[in-house]
Amino acid sequence: MPQAVGVIETLGFPAVLASADAMLKASEVTLVYYGIAESGRLLIAIRGQVAEVNRAMEAGIEAGNNTFGGEVITYYIVPNPPENIETVLPIHFTSKSEPFRIF
Repeated sequence: MPQAVGVIETLGFPAVLASADAMLKASEVTLVYYGIAESGRLLIAIRGQVAEVNRAMEAGIEAGNNTFGGEVITYYIVPNPPENIETVLPIHFTSKSEPFRIF
């Protein structure tokens, strides 16, 4: 199955939390990375099938923008990423995310 990667960067913790919650509840995706980008900006990355990532990203963007004081700064979706992209970006499945991986 073709896999995709989706990343959302938000301003503030409540927005990233709402985005992650909405994304994981909206479709069958796996959260593979979360972290601080810079100066109050946080980001989350998900992986899953292309259609599932698209659906999750829509829900995550809406939830992040609807959070009081929150704002989605940027987002992107990479459908069918090449295998070597995992050496550059921290989007590989780890031992922490592997039990929650959806095939």
